[in-house]
Amino acid sequence: MAKRGYHHGNLRQALVEAALRLIEVKGPTGFTLSEAAKQAGVTPAAVYRHFEGREDLIAEAARQGFLMFADLMQHAYDKYQPSALAAFEATGRAYLAFARKHPGHYIAMFESGVSANRTPELAEAASRARGVLEHAATKLSQHIPAEKRPPASMFSAHIMAMSHGVVELYARNAPGTASPYTPEDLLETGIGIYLRGLGLIDPDL
Repeated sequence: MAKRGYHHGNLRQALVEAALRLIEVKGPTGFTLSEAAKQAGVTPAAVYRHFEGREDLIAEAARQGFLMFADLMQHAYDKYQPSALAAFEATGRAYLAFARKHPGHYIAMFESGVSANRTPELAEAASRARGVLEHAATKLSQHIPAEKRPPASMFSAHIMAMSHGVVELYARNAPGTASPYTPEDLLETGIGIYLRGLGLIDPDL
């Protein structure tokens, strides 16, 4: 299996996929490189041909996750054009959808303790994902006079924090707190209250 992986150039990705499965079950610090190697069908020594350690393996999983995340949010944003508000809210729903569909990537990206600046490639991927939401925020606020306009980077970061909170409390398989509302409804109403508070949308919308 190891020789086949090297021959086709698939071993590096096989190790990433093994790590993602282990992250889902054991968390980002609950597995060893030996376990990842075993799942990928290679010896532990083979891992070091591709990664210096577990954090490097997790960083690659996070990098791939951020690229997927950016694509998903961009697709959601484009789908709801030309409404700046609908497109902005769609990026929030895409955040929840990604967390549900790709929990291993999500944990590697946001909960592993691995810095988004660990490698230039990871930093670039993370920046691209943030850029989608910041662009949506910029378009949503462009009707506000410049001197009264809140920084798009600030309120897009607030929306990401709100989205992350909804994921942690209500969108996981075993949420710590029950809610009579769906995560999507919680996030959408929260975004609406927040944007009205900033004066970005009218109170009666």
